[in-house]
Parts: sequence; structure tokens; C-alpha cells
Amino acid sequence: MNSIFQYSMSSKKTCMLLAVGFLFTFSHSVNGLSCYCDICADSNYTCVTDGYCFTSISKDTSVIRHSSRCLENNIVIPREKPLICHYIKKHNDSFVTECCKDYDFCNRDLKPTLHIKLPDDSLNDPKKERLGKWELAIIIAGPIGVVCIVVMLIMNFWAGSTKRHNIRYLRTPRIIAADQQPILTAAVSLRDMIEMTTSGSGSGLPLLVQRSIARQIQLGVPIGKGRFGEVWQGKWRGEQVAVKIFSSREERSWFREAEIYQTVMLRHDNILGFIAADNKDNGTWTQLWLITDYHENGSLFDFLNRSTVDTNGMIRIALSIATGLAHLHMEIVGTQGKPAIAHRDLKSKNILVKSNGTCAIGDLGLAVRYDTSMDTVDIPLNHRVGTKRYMAPEVLEETINMNHFDSFKRGDIYALGLILWEVTRRCYVDNIHEEYQLPYYDSVPSDPTIDEMRKVVCLEMKRPPIPQRWNAYPCLQTMSKLMQECWYHTASARLTALRIKKTLATSGAMQSHSININI
Repeated sequence: MNSIFQYSMSSKKTCMLLAVGFLFTFSHSVNGLSCYCDICADSNYTCVTDGYCFTSISKDTSVIRHSSRCLENNIVIPREKPLICHYIKKHNDSFVTECCKDYDFCNRDLKPTLHIKLPDDSLNDPKKERLGKWELAIIIAGPIGVVCIVVMLIMNFWAGSTKRHNIRYLRTPRIIAADQQPILTAAVSLRDMIEMTTSGSGSGLPLLVQRSIARQIQLGVPIGKGRFGEVWQGKWRGEQVAVKIFSSREERSWFREAEIYQTVMLRHDNILGFIAADNKDNGTWTQLWLITDYHENGSLFDFLNRSTVDTNGMIRIALSIATGLAHLHMEIVGTQGKPAIAHRDLKSKNILVKSNGTCAIGDLGLAVRYDTSMDTVDIPLNHRVGTKRYMAPEVLEETINMNHFDSFKRGDIYALGLILWEVTRRCYVDNIHEEYQLPYYDSVPSDPTIDEMRKVVCLEMKRPPIPQRWNAYPCLQTMSKLMQECWYHTASARLTALRIKKTLATSGAMQSHSININI
């Protein structure tokens, strides 16, 4: 019985010891690690931490100091094995630290000692030679600094090159040897050169040839000015060309127009002939050049201001504009196909009159293309919105469907109707004609606002007046009917460019037949 009782008591003591140990461990994990602190007299030389206890020894001149304190976990790196507790230098004779966290006040048992300083001659031993902190810093920072300098030089060179040469064009030499470009040395005209180099694709000259031509052009006199910049008359090997110089803030319009002009299969007799595009850097600013065919009669606006036309001339002008617009609007399917294009800024100032009395449509800086495969409209990113006087009602009301390409084509047709009205006013029959006026000249000021145009076109539903005398002549009556069917308020009711072209072609044929009979 006594043995059983003693065994029972022994078991109870064991359980109590285990419980005490568990409580001590639990208390330690909850309250933290207690350490001996030599500067904590107010707390009975005790500090509590969630990290380590440490004891250090340091030597300042001839004075040796001991320190015992807490090392917080949030300031040790890495936490598993703090660097401050492990010195790489084996011969540290000025400062040594030892750490522990095994049990409370464990740092009382730590006895760090300073290492013995080696003799000076041992530093000369190559096997024991060690790099100083400055040498190590130079070795680490040197290559990094060299790499940074090289990267900065490359980026600076690239940025300068991008500024001088638009990166969307091929980088080509500024001076091109004659034997490398035989096409430029041969005595050929620009028209022959275009036929030789485009291979029937109608997408413009090669970029290398474009830049070469641009640098050989001699500017003459300015022949026009607009919000985009200026138009100059120029010469290339005796041939007249027109140079459209954009201001630097109109770079998007310049690039967009050059991009549209170089669309495959765009070249057409009634589209202004594109020759070249280039950046000209004169050292202080960059000029953006667009070189096109030169037409001495100028724009249709200038031509109608100073001249009148007979019925044949009126039909010729109207038919050529409609033909050019129909070609723009038409999609050509095939390997070398052409996307459908809408002009979006059609007006008499953007149409050039050729020497034979026909016209060519120019200024494609706001044009949009239709991507059939993706069923999307490629809308340019620039701040120009077109000419307010020629804006269709749906554009003024902001109800146009920007995702539907036909909406842009119908806007062009509305503007074409206003241009036909301008042309017809200058047609003389029986020596009678009207003076030239812009559309809505009697309803809005010379530079109308969007609100003024919206009030006249959308709210009051006004259109340019049709003179009564036009109904007395079949040719003028046909033109009158055409223009009214072009400027319907409902966009879907307007004619297509192809329908207008066919109607004008038929009217022109009847007009020529009538003249032949009279003769």
C-alpha cells in the first residue's frame, strides 16, 4: 500500500511539473522573452522582447564596455539568423555581439570576447588579404554605374533620333548616292517615276524615294494658308509641285493624311496625286512636309470666286468630284484591295481644279477607313472636327453612329450637295449667273459656331436657296434635284456617290448630244 501511495504521489508531482512547464512556456510565448538589461534599473534590470536577448562587448580606444539588452524582432534582418549576431570578419577586435532566445535571461550566460588583432605583416600575405569597404563598394558600384551610363546614352540617342525622324517611317540616309538610286538620276518625270515604282498598287512611291525627292525640292511662293499650316509652290527638276507644310502641333493630321494617301489602290485621276511625305529639320524646329501634284487653278473655292462656267463645265466639275468621292467610298476586294474611305471634311476649299476643268479631292487628314475583316471604323486621333458650315445635321446634333461606316459616307454626301449648289450658282445660261457665295451665307456669319449651324440646319431645317430660274433649264433643274436629294435631313434617304456619278454622267451625255444637234 505504501508503494502504491508513493507511486501515486510521484505521478502527481510529475504532472504538476509538466503543468508548470507548460504554463511557463505558454506565458513565455504570450508575454515575450525576458532578458537581462543593464540600463533598465527602473524595471529590476529586465526587458521583454519578441526577438532576441544579446550581450555585446566593445572597445573604444582603451576602454572596454559590456552591454546586455533586448533585440526587437522588427529590426533584425534576417529574422531567422540576424546579421548583427554573426560577424563575417574573424579578426574583429573592436565589437562582438552574441544573441540567444532559448530561455529567459539567457544573455546572462553569454560571454562574448574580442578577437586578437593580427600583426600588420599578416595583411601583406596574399592568402590572407581582405578587401576594405571602399574597395568592395567600388567593385560593386563600378559596373552598375557603367551599365547605367550606357543605357542613358542609348536612350538619349534613340529619343533624339525619334524627334528628327518619325519612327513610323523608315530611317533612311539623308544623303543618298546616285549610283544607289538610279531612278532618281534618270531623266524621268514624276508621273513616270510613280508608274515605274508603284507596280500598279497605287500606294505611293517607296519611302526612300519620297525622302530623296523632298530634299531636292526648291520652295517658291506661298499659295495658300489654313489652320494646319501653309501650302507652297515648289519645283523638283523643273516640275511644279505643291508642298503642304504642317505646323508641329498638327503632326497627327500630317501623318494621317500621308497614311491615307499611301493606301493601296487609292491613286485616281480625281484624287489629289500624292508624291512624298517627309520631316524637314532646320535646326530650330521640325517642318512636316506633304508633297502633292500642283494645280495652277487652285481650289474650287478660289476658282468659283474668280470664274464662271458653262453647263458643260458645271457637269464636268460636278461629275469629277462625284467620281472621286465614289472611288473613295468604294471598297475594292482582293489581294491588292482598297478599303472604303470617307472624307469627313469635304468642301470647296479641299477640292483642286485641274487644267482640263476636272477636279481632284484633297486634304484627307480627317479621313476614316472601314476594316471589313474586323467590322470597325479606323477613326483618326486628332482634335480637328471638320468644317462647321459643311457638317451634316446628325454631326451637328451629335447623333451620328460612329461605329457605322455608312454614317460617315452619308455625311460626305450632305457636303457634296452643298458643293453642287456652289458650282451651279456660277453656271451661266443666257448670260445669267449668281455671284459666288458660301452655303448658308444668308443665315450664319462668316465663321459660324456649332450652335449657330445647329439652329439653322437642324431646328429651322433651312437649306441653301434654289433660284427660280434653275427650273427653266433642264441641266440646272437636274443639278437642283440632285443637291436636294443629297442634303436630306434623314441621312438614310440621301443618294450614294455612285448614284450621283451615274446621274451626272447621263446628264453630261445628254448635254453633249444636245450641243452636237444644235451645232
